[in-house]
Order: sequence, then structure tokens, then C-alpha cells
Amino acid sequence: KRKSIVEDIPGVTRDRIYGKAEWLTKEFRVIDTGGIQLADQPFRDEINMQVEIAIDEADVILFVVSGKDGITMDDEYIARLLQKSRKPIVLAVNKVDDFSQNDAIYEFYNLGLGDPIAVSAAHGIGTGDMLDEIVKAFPDKQQKEYEGMTRFCLIGRPNVGKSSLVNAILNQERVIVSDIEGTTRDAIDTPLKRNGREYILIDTAGLRRKSKIHEDLERYSIIRTVTAVERADVVVMVIDAAEGVAEQDAKIAGIAHERGKGVIIAVNKWDAVEKDDKTIYKMTEKIKQTLAYMPYAEFVFISAKTGQRLDKLFELIDMIIENQSMRIATGVLNEILAEAVAMQQPPSDKGRRLKVFYMTQISVKPPTFVVFVNDKKLMHYSYTRYIENQIRNAFGFRGTPLRFIIRERKEDK
Repeated sequence: KRKSIVEDIPGVTRDRIYGKAEWLTKEFRVIDTGGIQLADQPFRDEINMQVEIAIDEADVILFVVSGKDGITMDDEYIARLLQKSRKPIVLAVNKVDDFSQNDAIYEFYNLGLGDPIAVSAAHGIGTGDMLDEIVKAFPDKQQKEYEGMTRFCLIGRPNVGKSSLVNAILNQERVIVSDIEGTTRDAIDTPLKRNGREYILIDTAGLRRKSKIHEDLERYSIIRTVTAVERADVVVMVIDAAEGVAEQDAKIAGIAHERGKGVIIAVNKWDAVEKDDKTIYKMTEKIKQTLAYMPYAEFVFISAKTGQRLDKLFELIDMIIENQSMRIATGVLNEILAEAVAMQQPPSDKGRRLKVFYMTQISVKPPTFVVFVNDKKLMHYSYTRYIENQIRNAFGFRGTPLRFIIRERKEDK
């Protein structure tokens, strides 16, 4: 699938990207890196550092060279670097689209990395032989499964400190941090453990307004953000404390709301704000006004720079996961429903009044309820919201949206 950004511009893949793959019944994770750069390019030192970290993490290294270009000075430098790692190395000669020119790969024996394998990524040729060699080099250890782990992702406008927050959570230079907007273009998955619990952190590229999207790379980033939100259980919406909440933040958070995800509003750079006893209250109210459609969202005021309240962030993630998975017995639900109807009479239209017969929960993540009524047209949005509020008053459901499906049935049933 289209996991990494594919462009002919050098340096497009800047960070490490993690993906899951399977070959010959063996599951493994693939780490894609920014190409090692010797020339004086933007982010050269940061990219090279990311490559070194990836080499250190890997069990097997796939060294990709270009069959069209032949051996370059960069290839020779990288080959020496990889040999020092003492890791198994598979040498793939890419862009060999015509296998009648297979002789072109023989010069790559000069790199001293064993047998080169001719492949064409564009046409999928030779990748099977390459994968055979990769899995053959795997160490004899059980591959770790990531199923069942809590997945959370960070979203927000560019330059609100998402990359710094990732690094603060992981306590390592996991993604490139820069003051240049849009530094992180790729979505990155990282398994982590905190307070004895396991998580998958999905970091996403910052979203920009549509009017600012000039290059295809930005379009990829938006698609990747939406995909990351869909894969996550909880979405952490990062806002810059100094800039406050903007209309663009409301649109970004709407992606999570529409897909029924748990939401935390993380106000970052809180250490840099002058505060009094009402600062948090004022900021919270302002954000709630802009994000009025998601009153269930939880708030945490953090600093990626100092690590302030990061433990609180994980407490909220755990709480939301519990709330997303909560099931309410049908009998208890209908007691709440009966009380709600008694306290506030259902609406009527042209002499016909809404009757609410029955309610039951049908799923979780997000908690979803079916409400049976006599006429769907009479079930106004405001009355659905009223019933939702009564359920929240009784059971909490903090941090997660609730979904309601309205169904009609005849009164005699």
C-alpha cells in the first residue's frame, strides 16, 4: 500500500516510517528512513541521525541502490557505514526495469556486501527474491504482536509542537524538530510502554489550510492524517497555548469527531504563558466555544519542553479507553430514558407527539445506541442531545462521543 511518500525529490522521506509486513508466514516491521545524504542539503544532519537510529533498531538492513546510476560515492560511503553496524545486510539494486540489462547489477559486488538482488519497485519485479533473503536473515526470536494495544495519535496545525511532544513522550529524538512549518511530513508509528501499559503512538504531519497546499506532498499529509485518525482509538488534538484555538483547529478536530474517536485537547507550550488563577478557565471556555460540537472532549495543559503534565495525558487516554468500551445494561438505560421523558416532554408537530418506546446499546468505540420511536421526523436533534446529556449525567462517558440511531416502530409493537 502507499505508506511512504513517493517522490523523485531528494530528502522527501525525512523521518522514520514504521509499517507492518508479512512474508512466508513471518510477520515483521519495516522501517523506512530518509536517504543518507552527504551533500549539503536541508536537514542533512537530522536525517542522517534518524538513519543511524533506525540502523540501531533493525535486525536486518535493506540497502537500496539505483541500477540506473551505478555505484556512487554516496553508495560507497553508506556501504562502509553499514558494515560497521555488524547487522545482516541485503543489497537491492532498484530500477532494473528491463531484466535483459541484468548484467548492470554485477558492478555492485564491488561494495563488498554480498550478492546484489535486481528489483523494480515500480513494477514489483524481483521483490519476492529480495524478501526471501530478508526473512532468511531474521534472528530466531518471536515477533512481537501489537494487536490489542491502545492506539493514540497526535493531530494539529503545523508548528504547534507535535514533534517535540512525541520526543518528550518517548524521551528520545524520534522525529525531526524544527521551527520550519511542515517539517514532519510522514505519519510514524511507535510502540511504547508507560506505567506498565503498552501503547502505539501515531504521529501525523501537521495539517494546513487548503489554500496553502501547493505541493502534492501536503495532500499526502492530509490523507495520512485522516488515515491515522481512523486507526487510532484516542486522538490528541495539540493546540499552541500562545496562538490559542483557531477555526482550522475546529476543522481538524472535526475529523476525529466524525469518526467517533475519543478526543483530548492538549494545550501545548503552557510553560510559556503568563498565568493567573483564571487563565486555564478562560482558555478552556474559549476552546469550548470554538469546538462547541464536541463538549465531551477532555483538556490537559502541557509542555513538551518541560514534560509538564505528560502523566496526566496518559491518565486521560486510559480513562477514555475505558469509557469508549463501556456497556450499559438495557434495563438501566431504559430507566434513565423513562426519567428523561418524564422530566421533559417529547416534542410534537401538527398535533402529533413524539413517543420514545425503548433504547438499547448495540456497540462500543464509540458507544452506540438505538432509540425506537413512533416517528423519526419528530425526533428533533435537540431532543436527541437532551437524552445524550441525561446518559452522560448518569454514566459519564467523558472524552468519547456517543452515537444515536433513531428507528421507527409501530405503537402496537
